[in-house]
Amino acid sequence: MKTDELREKYLSFFETKGHTRCPSDVLVPTWDPSVLFTPAGMNQFKDHFLGRVKLDFTKATTCQKCLRTGDIDNVGRTAYHHTFFEMLGNFSFGDYFKEDAIHWAWEFLTDKKWLAMNPDQLSVTVYKDDDEAANIWHEKIGLPFSRIERLDEDENFWPASAPSQGPDGVCGPCSEIYFTPEGGKKVEIWNLVFTQFNRVGDPPNNLEPLPSKNIDTGMGLERTAATLQGVTTNYHIDILRPIVEAAGEICGVKYDPASDNGRRLRRITDHIRACTMAVHENVYPGANKEKYVIRRLLRRAVLDGHQMGMHQAFAYQLVDKIVEMMKVPYPDLQDSVTRVKNVIKSEEENFLHSLDDGIARSEKIFAGMRSANRTVVNGDEAAELYQTFGFPPELFEQVAIEHGFTFDWVGYKKAMEEFGERSGGDQVKLFETGPIESLKNSVRSTEFVGYDNEATDVTIKGIVTASEGDEESHLVDDCSTTGPEHKLVVVLDKTPFYGESGGQVGDTGRIYSDDFEFIVTDTQKDSDLFLHEGYLAKGTITTDSTAKAEVDTTRRAAIKRAHSATHILHHALQKTLGSHAQQQGSKVEDDLLRFDFTNMEPIALDQLTTIESDVNEKVVDGGTVKWETVPLAKARELGAMMLFGEKYPDPVRMVTMGDFSRELCGGTHLTDTKQVEAFEVISEESVSAGVRRIIALTGEKAKEYREKVDHSLEAMAKTLKCDVPNIPEAVRSLTGYVRDLKKAVNGSGKAPEAPAAIKPYNGKDVDYYHRKEMLKESARLLNSPLFESAERVETLYHEVDKLKHQLAEREKSGTLSGDDLLAKATTVGGTSVVVADVPGANANLMRQLIDQIRKSTESSAVMLFAAAEEGKVTIVAGLSKSLTDSGKKAGDWVKEPAAIVGGSGGGRPDMAQAGGKDASQIPAAMAKAEELAKTLFA
Repeated sequence: MKTDELREKYLSFFETKGHTRCPSDVLVPTWDPSVLFTPAGMNQFKDHFLGRVKLDFTKATTCQKCLRTGDIDNVGRTAYHHTFFEMLGNFSFGDYFKEDAIHWAWEFLTDKKWLAMNPDQLSVTVYKDDDEAANIWHEKIGLPFSRIERLDEDENFWPASAPSQGPDGVCGPCSEIYFTPEGGKKVEIWNLVFTQFNRVGDPPNNLEPLPSKNIDTGMGLERTAATLQGVTTNYHIDILRPIVEAAGEICGVKYDPASDNGRRLRRITDHIRACTMAVHENVYPGANKEKYVIRRLLRRAVLDGHQMGMHQAFAYQLVDKIVEMMKVPYPDLQDSVTRVKNVIKSEEENFLHSLDDGIARSEKIFAGMRSANRTVVNGDEAAELYQTFGFPPELFEQVAIEHGFTFDWVGYKKAMEEFGERSGGDQVKLFETGPIESLKNSVRSTEFVGYDNEATDVTIKGIVTASEGDEESHLVDDCSTTGPEHKLVVVLDKTPFYGESGGQVGDTGRIYSDDFEFIVTDTQKDSDLFLHEGYLAKGTITTDSTAKAEVDTTRRAAIKRAHSATHILHHALQKTLGSHAQQQGSKVEDDLLRFDFTNMEPIALDQLTTIESDVNEKVVDGGTVKWETVPLAKARELGAMMLFGEKYPDPVRMVTMGDFSRELCGGTHLTDTKQVEAFEVISEESVSAGVRRIIALTGEKAKEYREKVDHSLEAMAKTLKCDVPNIPEAVRSLTGYVRDLKKAVNGSGKAPEAPAAIKPYNGKDVDYYHRKEMLKESARLLNSPLFESAERVETLYHEVDKLKHQLAEREKSGTLSGDDLLAKATTVGGTSVVVADVPGANANLMRQLIDQIRKSTESSAVMLFAAAEEGKVTIVAGLSKSLTDSGKKAGDWVKEPAAIVGGSGGGRPDMAQAGGKDASQIPAAMAKAEELAKTLFA
């Protein structure tokens, strides 16, 4: 039986038993903070199991895409371990229980219409105390007790060892079904979980029966397919063996299952399949959370290839074969092949560039080991090298062996476990408890009426507050504590407030009655419950009281403008860049939007101008915005854009704009694109490899931005005395002039000529988009914030005046030459002593003058003084080598003169510098320097 056939048979079978076929959840459920990746079929039904949502059905069946990394070291080594795999499941939410679950499992496995397995090759396990399940298997199914094994809680309870070790919460015994091939080892193919208890506290008597019992089963698709196809490893089933062999062809290695290269090719197959599925859902390799996992998987695969001689990117070539094998259940994979290959190739190339660096770092570790007479590679060192530099332990071990060292795998795994705990790892608490969870159980859901109403009558259904002095939250019947510092969460029976989701921020506003006023500062969603966060402004708020809920309509309107603009922007990006430019994420606030999308390169100026212009064209022309709830299939048929990695309900809310955009969206929107009013891109930047970000403004903020651009340009043009289109040229000329003046003042260049006047602009009118780029380019040249560019130009002109004054002072004093200074020297004991005032000179020029004098004499001592702005004084003193060889120090000479001008200083024996605050005392300080020279250098 082909794998695709098995998948379809399973889902069809349970449909005949009244189950609703539900689509696979996405691989990365971003709305569920308890997991990085979907690890099992039951995860999307957590609140169904707990009765926290309104049930549209009580029985469900799925084939769930899963990703786990807990046994990553076994991938490719064993017959059945994977990171990415598919889990077949059937679920009951208070409907059927053990007898039906066991009967249906047996029927599906053994009936000739379905899998037709030999009943004599099937055996089961049950929890040691689960007589009910054991009796069903024996008495109703007819299995002999010899094929019913009772196991302890670590094997046959979910979560494992829950009765004794926890956690508290929903749990239950399991029954596992095994198949034993002729002459082979038995293989677990199906696990039936009977969630019938609530664990409360420590044993004994800590398992309380649940009022509503549930079923959660999981059948490994690949493992069962291997059983049906008579192969000894999952990697040899019809949808995986072709990928393994394709990997061998790409790497130039014939697939030999028993060899080390065979293991490597299996691991490459698994890891690149996982990466393909994740990148398809817009989860790119990166530095954090789920992105880091994908990076880790890809690097492990690349290392396997490297060990087989692949020193160029290769893994991306496997994507085509993976999509070919997986396209029946996941046809949308074909729409992202090019994008997925580009992302994987880019990450491969980046890693290969750093691979040699990893090897070099391992060599340093080995050198340290030799110095310390160590023979075993420390596990912490290996973990650090892997986590920080991506250098996998397998390669580290291989290099270590070549150098005569052994590798501490136990220490490495311990260090990695500690890292996993520090970074969150895969072990998370599946079911949370607390006041919000209690409200889910009692209230279940909040009716959202905010699409049509921005104010409505409501009933207070729950109040959550934090106790004084601690962080623990509590459910209370009423609250009279007022003020922003006392945070509350209020739950209503219905609400006009939009809860943050889909990138749109939550609404603000107020909930009030004659008895109280509650200020809503944010609205969040937890499953179907809306959480109104804020504080009590006055009065007493009481559970079950009635009130008025009123959204801040001005802010809501600004959010609508930004949200509708993201749909228009999405259309413009795809029109200009191509269909690959799909949304990766967004954040929509009041008249401000952040839009992330896939694109491997920065957007060129002309393209960005076109995109911005297209959006504004749609805004000016106007277009009706409407939304309707339609079946998911119809939305797909109508061409609605569906983002990879998003989970859509059925039916869905489809938002249409004019005749150019259809997207599935639950956010609030305008009724006409004209209402966006204005759209202004303020930046385009990189977020990560293959992901770009546009930040833009709408409405009033966009208009204010345009006014600032025009005001800044006009102010700069006036200061620069040029036309607006000439501003960048004038800025370049001005900044170059300042640079050359500074060189001249420092003595490292000639005094420059003033820049020539900029000729009047005679070209065509420059449109706004290019005027804005002129301002950005000028700000870059000026190293200035965008809207401070005009002030920066004025500052530069003041700097020009100061620098020109300093040059003039120097020329006026006639002290621009060391020879001129030396001509005025006095002689003390054969040493030429120069003490001089050099107005306008800076410390750099003063040192150059001293060097000129020292080169011209055998023995010289020079101390130069210069007054700066606000009475500050700079003193530099220098001695020739003959003096320092005899023990003389420039710092000793400069101390007393520096004190006279109100300062201090120091430095090397041959050169010392000091500063002071009182330029009026320079003559006295110079006299002191001459007096000291007669004693020091005699």
